[in-house]
Amino acid sequence: MKTKSIIFLILAAMLSAMPASAQFGRIVGSLEQLGKKKDEPKTQQAPANQPSQQKSQQTNQAAKIYYVSVNGKSRGADGLSVETAKKDIQAVLNIIKENNESGAVIRVSEGNFLGAANAGYIEISSWVTIEGGWNTDFTERNPLKYITRIQPTQDQLGTNGAKGLIHISGLDDAMAKKPKGTIIIDGIMIDQGLEAFYMPNDPTDERNGCPSAAFETGRMVDAIPPQVEHPGIRSMGWIAGNVIIRNCLIANCTYFGIQINTRCGEVEIYNNVILSNRYGGVRIAGGDKNGEASHINFHHNTVAFSWCRDKYMEDMGYGYEFMTLVNADVHHNMFIGNNYAAVARTHVLSGPDRVIEAKRVTNLYDNYYYINAADLQLPSAGGGKWTNIQCTDIEDMVDEKTLPRAENNLRMADNDAALDAFDQDYLAGVANLKVISSSQSFNRNSASNQFRAATGQNMQGSETRRVSMYGNRYNFDKALKLFGAKSGYGAQRP
Repeated sequence: MKTKSIIFLILAAMLSAMPASAQFGRIVGSLEQLGKKKDEPKTQQAPANQPSQQKSQQTNQAAKIYYVSVNGKSRGADGLSVETAKKDIQAVLNIIKENNESGAVIRVSEGNFLGAANAGYIEISSWVTIEGGWNTDFTERNPLKYITRIQPTQDQLGTNGAKGLIHISGLDDAMAKKPKGTIIIDGIMIDQGLEAFYMPNDPTDERNGCPSAAFETGRMVDAIPPQVEHPGIRSMGWIAGNVIIRNCLIANCTYFGIQINTRCGEVEIYNNVILSNRYGGVRIAGGDKNGEASHINFHHNTVAFSWCRDKYMEDMGYGYEFMTLVNADVHHNMFIGNNYAAVARTHVLSGPDRVIEAKRVTNLYDNYYYINAADLQLPSAGGGKWTNIQCTDIEDMVDEKTLPRAENNLRMADNDAALDAFDQDYLAGVANLKVISSSQSFNRNSASNQFRAATGQNMQGSETRRVSMYGNRYNFDKALKLFGAKSGYGAQRP
């Protein structure tokens, strides 16, 4: 009794010096600590090899919360309650920017949200959290049940330019040494497959690049009509802050799934399905001249079917690219059927920047790989084009300076149950990808080439290449089935 009396006297003395508004919270906290037993177990942190979702997915209760719903209003609604929800994500983003409400949270219901005037994209210029996957009355959140999507169609051609479907801009500060804020994109399903151009889904004509009638489309058209090029998530310029992208689908984009640039801060990308994107799945470059201000933690993602730049399949087509001036850890992912390489570490600083390059730390460990053209691609030591390495050889063939950690890069077995979650026709098409025919025509003596030669121009010929498939659209609903395909690896169920 004597000990408790002394403690309460000390608390009373402390309270007398506090503002009245702070006293209640301090009293409750102190009494809770007093009532705890000495042997009460402490809260355990999530294992390092598991997504830290419980901690990172809790909404900041002190943040200002806005609501966006397909049932919301365009005018006369402030978005600050379920009853006054706005109809457009961009309208709320504009309010947050105008009011400088850094840290605000936008909760978004199921539905297809195409930005201002249905332009086909949204633009983020504030430190915000966008949280999809809510039902329309905001009583339950489940990103795989209540689908929040950004899925433009060809109606949006001409109104979204080359914007990312989620476009990040205006958040750079060249003088920033520490993160100025955090962007969180959570539970948004991004799909450009209804806007892009494809050949017909007719397997009877080899020009269509359609392996079977079960495909949604034939091959992607790479020239005529001009293919609009959109990333799924893109930053215009650098981001001087933290970025978290989780529980998202990023599919069928014509110019990278994620392409952002980090000035400083932590970029954590996890629990996403990133598939059937042209050029590459993920590319994140660093903007700090010393290469020390940013770190990428890329884990528990399913990255599949990244396609080369065009049907000639001579460049790009990476699942994940290690870029310069940024450190990165890539682990617990599944890389499936990427068209050029699952992972590339082909960008290297040289000359006077070799000192900066020597400080770069890139780790690649605890990942699964299956039917990629190459599992890891490096520059060629002998001056050739590239060095392609299979996953089981990474730890033995790559030096410790390039990959300090390189353990447990494993080939997925043909009978692994995780493969059953993929569209089996699409998977088989990638596994049996081939050039059906390739022909060239060049006539030095043709009238056009004789004229070009006489006027000092290069002579011309034509080349035709037909492939069994290239960039064919992956079905949206089937893509969602990839969440949770393999416990502990790739995208888990949110």
